[in-house]
Amino acid sequence: MAGASLLTLLDDIATILDDVAVMSKVAAKKTAGVLGDDLALNAQQVTGVSADRELPVVWAVALGSFRNKLILIPAAMVISAFAPWAITPLLMFGGLFLCFEGFEKLYHSYSHRKEKGHQEEKPTPEITDLAKYEAEKVKGAIRTDFVLSAEIIAITLGIVAEKTLTTQFFTLAIVGVVMTFGVYGLVAGIVKMDDAGLYLSKRQGDSAYTRFNRQFGFMLLSAAPLLMKGLTIVGTAAMFMVGGGILTHGLPMLGDKIHHLGEVTAEVAVVGPLLGLITPTLVNAVFGIVAGAVAVMIISAIQKLRA
Repeated sequence: MAGASLLTLLDDIATILDDVAVMSKVAAKKTAGVLGDDLALNAQQVTGVSADRELPVVWAVALGSFRNKLILIPAAMVISAFAPWAITPLLMFGGLFLCFEGFEKLYHSYSHRKEKGHQEEKPTPEITDLAKYEAEKVKGAIRTDFVLSAEIIAITLGIVAEKTLTTQFFTLAIVGVVMTFGVYGLVAGIVKMDDAGLYLSKRQGDSAYTRFNRQFGFMLLSAAPLLMKGLTIVGTAAMFMVGGGILTHGLPMLGDKIHHLGEVTAEVAVVGPLLGLITPTLVNAVFGIVAGAVAVMIISAIQKLRA
């Protein structure tokens, strides 16, 4: 009897772990867009810090991110246990916020270029208190991480909403830990990419291996700014795709029509499978852009009225 109970317990544990693994994979795919923006934003937050302080700053922000997860995961579990009806509205609010943030970023970028064309560029102010400047950088990055972490947790909670509380908790915990390590590990690599390139480019010697190191170092130095710019573009596009997808999924009639459109385009000869794959994503992105534009206009109008 005891042996049978133990086997049953082990079987239950194996089932839970299998569900957690499957749900974690699904959540990782769904939150990829938010992670791209999280990666780009956090890499940008570290810029301006002295080279010898870049890794300590990244580590400080990573610890802050873990503290954010310690707040968000229990809060998500409480919502799931006592107010599961709130998951979809919160998820849609998070999707709308992503669209708002993405469109606001585009608008500010356009406004900055427009002003730059009409005004002389102002000199960058000199930093007098490095410790204070670094602390402000860390605080700003942790605040940004809190918002994006909330998005990741909300999306993951929406995926596992029908599962047991045990599966929900372990999935949220695994996603939170893995995403934090992954994002800030990549951020650390990106911010030190130029230093690695500089080190390799200064290697002395005439051997083939040394020449290859120098060429690779020059390549890293050239690629670092392009990578930062590329991450920003990809992250912004992903915000509209993910945010728009969350909004259309929360509106069943619209979501069904987009799904049907994907099935129709998939029947086109030769390129059908590709069209069926990208059409819903593009439609969700367009919907996200429109939703973001409307949100920015509403917030701007409210700010003007308050002023």
